[in-house]
Amino acid sequence: MTAFSVAVFVGSLRKGSFNRKIAQALIGLASDDLKLEIVEIRDLSLYNPDLDEGTPPAAWSAFRDRVRGFDAVLFVTPEYNRSVPAALKNALDVGSRPYGKSVWSGKPGAVVSVSPGALGAFGANHHLRQSLVFLDVPTLQQPEAYIGEVGSLIAEDGGLAKPETAKFLSAFLARFAEWIAHNRRQ
Repeated sequence: MTAFSVAVFVGSLRKGSFNRKIAQALIGLASDDLKLEIVEIRDLSLYNPDLDEGTPPAAWSAFRDRVRGFDAVLFVTPEYNRSVPAALKNALDVGSRPYGKSVWSGKPGAVVSVSPGALGAFGANHHLRQSLVFLDVPTLQQPEAYIGEVGSLIAEDGGLAKPETAKFLSAFLARFAEWIAHNRRQ
């Protein structure tokens, strides 16, 4: 069986981001049926439809071409003001345009929200799902992944500090692989 390729988008741009550490943990926990790879969003200029006329910015074209090649998408995001960070929303916008050429359409997806607080970025998780519905990304419903109090879950070396976190994330990935197999457009 060929592994499903999964583009991973980290919503936090911060150098020592908990979200990036969780994304790296997910990559390390992925079974042989998933190949997860972080796709950077930090270099995407703000979406402006005027720039799509003629030759769009090179970073946009490279991003779109890269995402198009993946079987599925996984978002790992913090919560900013009960929503997703602007950089992540911008990546969604860049990838969805020009109209009719969205790189998201039909790609199975999943959301992991991460927070140092107790709520696990619940608001960002659900707000992102609203956009994914419109973008035609069939999104994994269960298990939901809200990673709260993440500071206590990351070891000093950047790995996971608790075996139960690894167990949960591994089960999440196993279910996501099933979701991709069931929802992937050929």
